[in-house]
Amino acid sequence: MISRIEDQPAPTHDARGTEPLEGRVDLPRIEAAVREILIAVGEDPDREGLARTPTRVAKMYAELFGGLRQDPAEFLKTYFNEEYDELVILKDIAFNSICEHHLMPFEGKAHLAYLPDGKVAGISKLARVVDAISHRPQVQERMTVQIADILMEHLGAKGVAVVLSATHTCMTCRGVRKPGSTMVTSAVRGRCRSDARTRNEVMAILYDR
Repeated sequence: MISRIEDQPAPTHDARGTEPLEGRVDLPRIEAAVREILIAVGEDPDREGLARTPTRVAKMYAELFGGLRQDPAEFLKTYFNEEYDELVILKDIAFNSICEHHLMPFEGKAHLAYLPDGKVAGISKLARVVDAISHRPQVQERMTVQIADILMEHLGAKGVAVVLSATHTCMTCRGVRKPGSTMVTSAVRGRCRSDARTRNEVMAILYDR
């Protein structure tokens, strides 16, 4: 399945957006909720194999949703001033996220390209941006747009292209149950969209698997 989101503005989000949330994760509240779920599905939450499960799940959610307490733009405040005006492309950034519709994982790889205008980001910073945006309740389409918009704005890039390819367990493990299916989304900004030669070059590289 291929879905392209071309140069549309990212929607404004609250807890699901790119702004960090204040405070810490309420681990006891998650534990209580998980215990109730176990009871609701007919399990004994006190049996040996499940006794520590609520605690483990609470810690897991704190980790998986850690991006809610991060501002991904912070990672782009450190950059190098370079007179480099060719494409910068970083491919195969592994990521995992949680689909907000069923709270099930989706994971895949992100491929980023930007045309710098005097600012070059460290490659680890690009990966950290992906991590911060992915580690929160997400949908792949919005995640793609958010990464593109943050790179465009905070690097002052002349152009940006982002492609995400991911497998969603909410589709492979439940419902329609189609293992092996992959969803691809893209977001293109600036000259990577408006200049045909630049667009063709970047897309040829990003889609060359």
